[in-house]
Order: sequence, then structure tokens, then C-alpha cells
Amino acid sequence: MTASPHVVVIGAGTLGMCTALNLVEQGARVTVLEAQSIASGSSGRSVGVVGSQLTDPFEILLRVHSLRRFRQWEGEGLRFNHIGYLRLARTQAQMALFARSVEIQGEAGLRSRLVRANELRDLVPHINPDGLEGGLFGPDNGFLDPHEMCNFLAGILRAKGGEIRQYRKLLGVERRPGGYRLETSHGPVDADAVVNAGGAWAPQVATLFGQRLHIWPERHEAVVIHPDEPLGYTMPMVMDLVNGEGSGLNFRHEKPGELIAEIHKVNSTAPEDPDNYNDQCEEQSKVDLAELLLERVPDLPGARLGRGWAGLYPVTADHRPFVGPIDVSEPALITAAGAGGYGIQLAPVIGQIAADWVLQGAPVSVLGSQSLAPSAERNIPGH
Repeated sequence: MTASPHVVVIGAGTLGMCTALNLVEQGARVTVLEAQSIASGSSGRSVGVVGSQLTDPFEILLRVHSLRRFRQWEGEGLRFNHIGYLRLARTQAQMALFARSVEIQGEAGLRSRLVRANELRDLVPHINPDGLEGGLFGPDNGFLDPHEMCNFLAGILRAKGGEIRQYRKLLGVERRPGGYRLETSHGPVDADAVVNAGGAWAPQVATLFGQRLHIWPERHEAVVIHPDEPLGYTMPMVMDLVNGEGSGLNFRHEKPGELIAEIHKVNSTAPEDPDNYNDQCEEQSKVDLAELLLERVPDLPGARLGRGWAGLYPVTADHRPFVGPIDVSEPALITAAGAGGYGIQLAPVIGQIAADWVLQGAPVSVLGSQSLAPSAERNIPGH
């Protein structure tokens, strides 16, 4: 790799923008190619939650890296709403996992605490604690606007000399000595290295390079909830899902008099076509959501469901992101995709790891992140 390589990042969602920024900060020349506009894919349809209330030590470590960057960007003007994140537990076994998470997060400098069932109403006065053992609460977690985040990062990237070319669809690829010629809808672009951060479109991009990338675009729906009067408190993010167990219901404050909810579990029988899927919320989903809300927050004052929409989670077989080369013999072609519903919160660390792969040939800055490479063992069909 040359001292100042020209790296083309494909995709201007959160993963692509974070990768581009990490690259340019380390001296690379960077061009972002985006088929539509900035954050026009999955990123712009996300509910934007950033949380560290997990039970796997490596997953927590990844978020430690991400949260460090979010704090930096917040200091530079990115809006971050620190409403807190509450993950619910239904069993004593889950509470034991949460207790260990508090220890791990504490060692990493993150604040979190256990909440017993009889204390849940201190955080969410409208919650029905029936069937719950308690929860895990992180007061510093919260949400941001992913569209705003991508455009914020775009501003920094341009100020540092990076280039963003919107409405530039990748049409074909020619391998050349020491790099690539990328044919786009607005002419060719030459690159020393390429990062595929195409989100739900990443498999299509991989195909143009003659590679197979097994990412399943999974449809998820979100709905706005309107109480008939503003709540007298800020609703934290509430998530009823622990390692695949729970209803999948989650909801949070959006602004005074407005909440956002989604069901984190889906029953898709086939991957969605990102160019042709139903991006509106189906009526049956609203019925299902209303039933779950009535069970968990039965006394929300006159709540009614408002507008809904759907987006895509790019999901891998093991539900962990792909960051690294598909083919180790082609180290200048890196994948950064497949973060599922965690793309926003993992984007800063994924961008860091992807930049490591491009410039160092290995993920040197995040311990254990070699395991995220899309190896033959991981890059398999599945759902």
C-alpha cells in the first residue's frame, strides 16, 4: 500500500462514513461513492439507539470504543440524547448475566446498574412489572438522529479533504495492477483499495467484485406513539430482549408527547430486495405492537399509534458484523457490513477496524476484532 493510498468507500451510511473518517484521519485519500444520497439506506431509517447494556464481554468492548468516539463527536457538536437504556430481565439467570455486565462495564469506565422489579417504576412510571425480575440500566446511553450523524461526519470528512460523490452507482469493477478501476454511473474512479460498506446492498457490491457475501436484508418496522398528553418524565429506551429471549418490544422517548416503538423480532421467510421492499408499516404489525404495549405499559395516557415505516437490518448468519477481507489474498478489498440492528452504535468501532485492515493489514487497534473478519466459516448462508 502506498504511503497515502486512495481508498474508495462504497456507501454513505453510518458504517461507510465512519470508515471514511478513520481513513482520512490516518492520512489516506478518501472518496465515498453513494448510489443515492447520504444516509438514504438503512441508516436513515434506524431509530438511532446507542446502548451498552449487553451481556457478552466482546460486544461491550466494541461499544466502549464506539462510545469514546461518540463522546468526542458530541463535544464537536453532534446531538446525542442521553435518555438512558433499560434492558428488561424475565429470569434470575438473566439478572445474573446483567450483574456480570455491570462489572464489565464498570471496569471499562461505563456507568450501569441493576434494577429490581419493584424499582422499575422509578425509571418508567407506566411500566407493568408483571413477569419481570428486573433490568439493566445505563443512564448515559441514549439515541441520536442517524441522518444528522452521517451529515455531521460528512462535514468533518470534507473539511479534512475527503470527497463524497452522491448519486454514483457502482456498475462494474476492473482489477488493475495495484488497485481497481470502478465504473460508476458518472464515469470511472481509480482506487488503491476499496471498502464495501453497502449495507443491505453489500452483497450486490460484492458480486461486482466476483465475491459472495452472505448478508440477509431483514425488514423491521417502527411506529410513532402519541400519548394524549406529554409524559411527566423522559422515557428511557426500554428493550425486552436478552440474547434472543423476550418479546422483542422496544420503545423510547423521541420528543415531548411522542415515543417510538418497534418489534425487534421478525419472521421473514426470505431476504428482502433492498431495491424493492415495502418500506411502510403493515397494519398487522401495528396490531401486534399495540398488544405488546398494552401488556407492558397498559396505562399510557390515551396512547395512539401514528405513522410507521420499515427499514432493513443487514444480518449475518451469526448476527455479528463482517469487518475485514473476504479473501485474504486480496487485502485491498475490505468488507464493513452486516451489523444488523446495531449498525449505528457499532459504526465508529467498525470504521476503526476497517481502516486498520486497509492501512495496517490487520485490526491492530481493537483486541479480538480479527474474529469479525468474513472468513469462510462465518460467511455462510443463514438466518
